[in-house]
Amino acid sequence: MKIIVNGKEYTIKPDANLSGTNLSEADLRNTKLWNADLSGANLSNANLSNANLGEADLSEADLSNAELYRAELSVADLRKADLEGADLRRANLRYANLSDAKLWNADLSGAYVIEADLSDAKLDGADLRSATLWNANLSHSNLWRTKLNGANLNGANLNGANLSEANLSEANLTNIEYDDETIWPEGFKPPMS
Repeated sequence: MKIIVNGKEYTIKPDANLSGTNLSEADLRNTKLWNADLSGANLSNANLSNANLGEADLSEADLSNAELYRAELSVADLRKADLEGADLRRANLRYANLSDAKLWNADLSGAYVIEADLSDAKLDGADLRSATLWNANLSHSNLWRTKLNGANLNGANLNGANLSEANLSEANLTNIEYDDETIWPEGFKPPMS
């Protein structure tokens, strides 16, 4: 598949090397980009709904305000990626590496974030309602004002995480790991560990 963005033609295919390219506002719905190198790429405001980005390298990519509804991102490398305001509803982020990623005000409601690495991630104001975060590593992540109502955090690592003003109503906190540095919402009583 070939697309033209800002007068330049790009070949969109699995294993493509698109590192550092400017694909801002590109329409990449339903594309197959598994194992592609998109590190440092500008995908801000791009439409990647239902795209297959499994095992893709998106480290340090700009995905701010990108449309990633139902995108396949399992085992993707999203370290230090900018996902501020991105729509990740119902996306599959199983085993993805989102360490130190910026997810401010991102919508991850209903997303599958199973065994993903979100250590040191910035999730301020993110929507994780009804997300599945089984065994996710959220250590030292900032979850200030995050909506976690109805989320499944079974077995998640919350050591050193900041959950101040987070909404944890009806969240499953079975078998979570936390420590003295974990900051809980005011008045919240965490389960016995």
